[in-house]
Amino acid sequence: MKTEAAVQLRRATSEPLWLRILLTTLALGFLSLFLLLPLVMVFGEAFSKGWDVYIAAITEPAAAHAIQLTLIAAGIAVPCNVIFGLAASWAIAKFQFRGRQLLITLIDLPIAVSPVIAGLSLMLLFGARGWWGEWLNDHDFQVMFAVPGIVLATIFITFPYVARELIPLMQEQGREQEEAALTLGASGWQTFFRVTLPSVKWALLYGLILCNARAMGEFGAVSVVSGKIREQTNTMPLHIEILYNEYQFAAAFAVSSLLAMLALLTLVLKSSLEWRAARDLAEAAKARSLE
Repeated sequence: MKTEAAVQLRRATSEPLWLRILLTTLALGFLSLFLLLPLVMVFGEAFSKGWDVYIAAITEPAAAHAIQLTLIAAGIAVPCNVIFGLAASWAIAKFQFRGRQLLITLIDLPIAVSPVIAGLSLMLLFGARGWWGEWLNDHDFQVMFAVPGIVLATIFITFPYVARELIPLMQEQGREQEEAALTLGASGWQTFFRVTLPSVKWALLYGLILCNARAMGEFGAVSVVSGKIREQTNTMPLHIEILYNEYQFAAAFAVSSLLAMLALLTLVLKSSLEWRAARDLAEAAKARSLE
């Protein structure tokens, strides 16, 4: 009877073979059509006119400047967001204070707001007719249509990524380990670097990778604040758009292939970090069970 009941339960809670094959086929077909095929097309078009044309497209002065500016913006935005993400997640997960829920809401704001709206908001603040525009002009400091505006837009768009990875993990871990370290005489910084930071290292690296990928691929907000000045304020996505609008398709896809490589590298690093995090959790669970 038990065996018969188990068989009936298995039949009731498992899908038929034909349905599993159908769902798997649909999933693979969707991935191939909307993910793999576009990647193949990008690399195919990038190398369609040969290796020499590809190298020339990514090394000519405008492309080189766009790559350099993209790296500068990401190089400033990512460390700023790592510091902010650590501070915000520490405060939200470890302490109760007035305005805590408002801070959580503000962290999610760049995800909810269109990047174009974010760029227009920065224009209202730092543009020539903005709140601080006159003061900036009087002191001969240009924010909009210059590198500072691109950096500000990139920071605004990407600052949720590190914090949103760390907050749930820190909340789940609680405060017991930190309180134990403080009781044993550790200072606040010692507790942070020796207890808190090692316990969230994989989530921090994961958020950093996502933040960097988003920073290098940002288009909407940067498009508004940059002015799209060739060899001055064009990042890689803006340079790609200009090349495509000028019908320089091989060059546009050549630069696009660099961003596609970044996306593939991000996926590889993401999978590696997830595997390492799962391995560490399994080892920790095994150690607890042996105790």
